[in-house]
Amino acid sequence: MQWSAGRSDGPAHAVLLTRPGEFLSVGPAGSMLLAWRRLAGTPVEKLLTEASIGAALDDLGLRRDDDAVSDLADDLRQLSAGIGTIGMLTGAFTAAEHYGFARAVGTWLADALLAQRLGWAHAVPLLGAEAIVGRSGRPRRSAGSSVTTGLATDPERAKNLLAAQARAALRGIDLSAELERRADRLLAVAPKLRAKAAGAVVDKLLSDDAVVASERIAGISDRGLRRLFDRLVELGAVRELSGRPTFRIYGL
Repeated sequence: MQWSAGRSDGPAHAVLLTRPGEFLSVGPAGSMLLAWRRLAGTPVEKLLTEASIGAALDDLGLRRDDDAVSDLADDLRQLSAGIGTIGMLTGAFTAAEHYGFARAVGTWLADALLAQRLGWAHAVPLLGAEAIVGRSGRPRRSAGSSVTTGLATDPERAKNLLAAQARAALRGIDLSAELERRADRLLAVAPKLRAKAAGAVVDKLLSDDAVVASERIAGISDRGLRRLFDRLVELGAVRELSGRPTFRIYGL
């Protein structure tokens, strides 16, 4: 997804520089990346299950209870089945607010519902850049008997949401074209690489947001990996993303 291209403080960096098993300390930016990686990596038919929603809330560091997640999943099934697309998307935010969750949850749910409505195999995190990761307390129900009885579309809210999605879609198209160009460049120089396991390194660069220079890759030493990255930068095939002299990070 290349969330953090060119930024030393991007969310991918927060995750990459965290030891395995310590993702609770990645901070708000890293939490957002974990949640949206889950969105993009989970088959659409499983996204709106209680297990998936609960896992996304855990990624975002939001406290929850099982009853709230179960009721939220039920409300989302009703939204998906019985309302127009605009109402469905605004309803995702209303549902998140109804249970006391942060705005980031509404964007996550809206992207999941849209992907389901359009029949995509995987969701695209269109609203990820628009999300604001916050912390909420214990999920709470707001006044009103049911989320689905209070989903009359607010015209201004719908307009703002659609504008945000349009901006996100345009950014996604531009980013996709840019990454395709960079990926083609990497593939073009790959035959020139003499280092052992160069193919595995190229595969990781093409499939991951970024790769840390100290990552363990079978068949290549730490020194060999650093030299390979230097060579790739020299060839214009990858970029060093952190801007630091140590703990360097490379990506398209």
